Amino acid sequence: MLRGRIRFFPAQARMSYRIGIDTIHLRPTPRLAHTEYCTSDPLKRHFRRVFGDVRFEDAFEMDFIWHTDDGPVPWSQRGRTTDMGHAAFLEAGTDMRPPKPCPFADIDEVLAFDAVAEYGLPDFDDLVAWYENLYRTRQAQFPEQVLTGGYYKTIVSGAIEAFGWDMLLQAAGYRQEFERVLDSFFRLSMHHFRAWAKTSAPVFICHDDFVWTSGPFMAPDFYRSAIFPRYAELFAVIRKAGKKLLFCSDGCFTAFIDDVAAAGADGFIFEPLTSFDYIVRRYGQTHVIVSSLVDCRTLTFGTPADIRREIDATIERAFQCPGFIFAVGNHIPSNVPVENVMFYFDYLRKHWTRP
Repeated sequence: MLRGRIRFFPAQARMSYRIGIDTIHLRPTPRLAHTEYCTSDPLKRHFRRVFGDVRFEDAFEMDFIWHTDDGPVPWSQRGRTTDMGHAAFLEAGTDMRPPKPCPFADIDEVLAFDAVAEYGLPDFDDLVAWYENLYRTRQAQFPEQVLTGGYYKTIVSGAIEAFGWDMLLQAAGYRQEFERVLDSFFRLSMHHFRAWAKTSAPVFICHDDFVWTSGPFMAPDFYRSAIFPRYAELFAVIRKAGKKLLFCSDGCFTAFIDDVAAAGADGFIFEPLTSFDYIVRRYGQTHVIVSSLVDCRTLTFGTPADIRREIDATIERAFQCPGFIFAVGNHIPSNVPVENVMFYFDYLRKHWTRP
């Protein structure tokens, strides 16, 4: 039954790169653009049984591939990092990992930390060559999609990687000292942003998990004095290189949407926690929006009618936005029933043609 519902249209798949890049530049497209960040192993196995060797991303007409990279040598091989472990997300919990002891003995060590001194700055020309080769290799693997460049551990995410949440939250109570620490992550990020700016990647993702599910975990005025001015400097490097910059964060950053836009972001990638309606209303005509009202919790526990309602509500708003890329904002994990995911794809594709 599922095979009869989902059909592969090779002609449309060949249009995907053009639809993706036109959407990012707010140009007219025949349908809404589409991406997904993570798709489950059960779904991919089902897909291989039904479609064989057809590329998954082509069959489901994905136009955009979320991609970031922080360089050739992980921080854990260059200095101290805190492994907080990992909860089960992949099938059978293969990604589950227990936490390890924090390498920082006390808060004074954290407040004295300098990310540039700890991890070093790779040779700039070598780093540019690394990123360019990486981008070209990965883009060749996804010729029908827009593959992005990008950096993951930008400022706050860098501090999380280094200290873990416990030490980070303690350090955040010492605002002046903590800002100096964050500045070191900014300087490290800037080195990599400048290298990415020299590559041929046309689109760049700045990822930074700078909030929680409930919103800011530090005082808003600290974000506005210590973080957003540094974002503006980072974003300017990418935009001056002629690239589009999309900002991505987990959690709820509704309180800071305007700040991120003012810093120079060309678009937003966000989970259902952040206000979809506010971004569409305020920035739907001027910015790229990568998200939807479709929640993976609905895909997991809801009915086809529930899924249809969330798709319909998204499409009603998305048709107003020239830069809209449809996605399940909080991924499609392995516990989502395959039938629900297939219904989601099928229904979306039947209704995404622009009027």
